[in-house]
Amino acid sequence: MSRRLVYLLPLATLVLMAGFFAWSLLAGRDPAAIGSVMVGRPAPRLDVPALRPGEPPLGDALLRTGKPVIVNFFASWCTPCLAEHPLFARLAERDGATVIGVAWKNKPADALAWLKRLGDPYRHAGYDLDGKVALDWGLSGVPETYLVDGKGIVRFHFRGPITERDVTGTIIPFLKGGS
Repeated sequence: MSRRLVYLLPLATLVLMAGFFAWSLLAGRDPAAIGSVMVGRPAPRLDVPALRPGEPPLGDALLRTGKPVIVNFFASWCTPCLAEHPLFARLAERDGATVIGVAWKNKPADALAWLKRLGDPYRHAGYDLDGKVALDWGLSGVPETYLVDGKGIVRFHFRGPITERDVTGTIIPFLKGGS
């Protein structure tokens, strides 16, 4: 009898672990609902070289102009970034949004080629090749987008690609109200 238990113990452990993983996947928890420690706090330093040759580096003054700005971390190799790109183009063109782009862990030449091919919605663009600035912003991957009010306070943080729902429900009201 005890020999049978020895053989059943690994099987019981496997069934228990599979049940836990199934519950975790099906529990309906949204990873984006984790929130961000950045919201409600001053935006971290924005000190990156300009992506476009001949332009000045990006600095903190861009975040404290008295008008709300959108800071988007992207990469040319990022498929979700490709999906959200037309929304940023529309926000910049139609809604007059100031969109700041930061190419994350992306070679500048690759990011520039990507923007040339798709269109460039960024009023200011820089790159964070080693990812150090992104760490200060709490970035977990690309794309991530931050809405910063005119005083430099982060008001919203989107992990993953923005959607039409985000644009109409959060971003445009934020741009109109500034907070």
